[in-house]
Amino acid sequence: MVVALLLASCGDDDGRAPTTAAPIVFSAEANRLNAYDPADGFRKQTVIPSHADDPLNGLDINAQICFARDGSRRFIAGEDTGQPTPPQGWGYFQLHGSAVGMLSATRLSRLVPTYQNSLNNAENYGCGFLSDGRLLTTDVGDQASGPASGQLIIWFLPLDARSPRYCKLDVEIGTAGGIYIDAQDRAYVASARVQPGIFRYSGPFPTSDTAAGGCGQHDTTGAPLADAVQKETFIIGSANIPTPSGIVQSPQGTFYVSSVLNGVIAEFDASGRVLRRVLMHPPGETAPYSSGTPFGIGIDAAGTLYYADIGLQIDLGSDIGPGPNLGTVRRIRFVDGEPQAPELMDQGLNFPDGIGVLE
Repeated sequence: MVVALLLASCGDDDGRAPTTAAPIVFSAEANRLNAYDPADGFRKQTVIPSHADDPLNGLDINAQICFARDGSRRFIAGEDTGQPTPPQGWGYFQLHGSAVGMLSATRLSRLVPTYQNSLNNAENYGCGFLSDGRLLTTDVGDQASGPASGQLIIWFLPLDARSPRYCKLDVEIGTAGGIYIDAQDRAYVASARVQPGIFRYSGPFPTSDTAAGGCGQHDTTGAPLADAVQKETFIIGSANIPTPSGIVQSPQGTFYVSSVLNGVIAEFDASGRVLRRVLMHPPGETAPYSSGTPFGIGIDAAGTLYYADIGLQIDLGSDIGPGPNLGTVRRIRFVDGEPQAPELMDQGLNFPDGIGVLE
């Protein structure tokens, strides 16, 4: 069912006209989808309210936000309104409007796969579009312990069908996270556990959910499974990035990888060799770090890096998890190639876990 979210406002209370400067930065937090204008003091609009905020039109949005590469302004975000009935999945949306303060979105379809057995909820997270419009997603599987049960899934066109077709590429990723897809349609997937690091998947990927399309097998849930997948370890988890959760590529061809547990964003060259840390907390601090705990990351065409800080805290009883109202959204700009101190875009947030950038 198509749900229209007519949520645009005519402007802020101060009467200023919304700017049209690119980019627009999106972040999911507290089941809301927020948009920020970095060129206008981080002006903010809640584009999709949570179901709790608006039981009639709201939806529960989370995870990475990904825009199609064809300029259509269609996007994917995690969407789990009412879970477990229906189960968690992804929403496929059409964005309307061109400036923060005048944006709205229409849900076109909902993508729901089967999940591997896990000790806890197999949350939706990563997304990325191939150049021909096919979509890749990840779900985390077991989050903190247990076997590697995260999945990488390919979805076939049309994505706005009532029940989009899919095929699983991998069902054994340890706490699968963010996805980045490069110009050659290679998919980079963050894995935070079991074998932490960044995996790289190369095509050709299946073209349909049938044996003729490259999906002649089935997983334990009975869902289509690819016959063969080219998978390699591109970056191995290390003291720099013990818990990789997100990855993006810079305009210079290097890669940034976020690691939430130790509050680091590290830079790697095109061969996967570490170059430096562009974000780290001051020595001696314990979470919540003053520089945040980056989970989702995004980048714009100018090379400015954005990250969702989930507000991780470590309790005295060794409990680790997001703290209430501790989350932030921040950006890192570079001057002559050197990362500047993080700038605060928003604060007092609950579990901001995903970033998306629309130029």
